[in-house]
Amino acid sequence: HVQLVESGGGLVQAGGSLRLSCAASERTSSIYTMGWFRQAPGKERDFVAAIRWGGDSTYYADSVKGRFTISRDNAKITVYLQMNSLKPEDTAVYYCAFANTIRIPTLEKEYDYWGQGTQVTVSS
Repeated sequence: HVQLVESGGGLVQAGGSLRLSCAASERTSSIYTMGWFRQAPGKERDFVAAIRWGGDSTYYADSVKGRFTISRDNAKITVYLQMNSLKPEDTAVYYCAFANTIRIPTLEKEYDYWGQGTQVTVSS
């Protein structure tokens, strides 16, 4: 059972930056995907970005493309989400997720393990 621990959330003004981190307790294979979702109050959990180990492929939601960057540290089994030019509409709880797949899933149900979430609040 993979455990995910997120960190790095907080309060930031619009236009500012934050960096989220998510450390996995173990690998399940040499190829898997880690991603980020977010859930604003009263809304569904939405895909933000994902990165595949064993290939460096990445994928972003249109709403964050050009502002957010997902990256990884192989040795630490850690994925990062660098968030720049933050907007009030980026305010949400951000969740890290792990999928045992060679693909880059964008649906919540395709991920096998989840972190506890970290709050990101962007003030206007």
